[in-house]
Amino acid sequence: MAQEFDEIRNRLEAIAEELADLAIVRLRESIDAGGRELPVDEKRLTRARRAVEKAIHLLREPDEGVF
Repeated sequence: MAQEFDEIRNRLEAIAEELADLAIVRLRESIDAGGRELPVDEKRLTRARRAVEKAIHLLREPDEGVF
């Protein structure tokens, strides 16, 4: 079971990186366009990345056997 979690966690880590990269791209585009506020989709991307990071953390925790 641990190996399955490792594989899923690795995929989630890659997704978190993609989300972070995309958020940076959105910020750069906004700055280049002269924007003074954070783009709405950057905030959404950051929230999604944090949710994925929470899932990664949960898959790292030892199995407590509580259901």
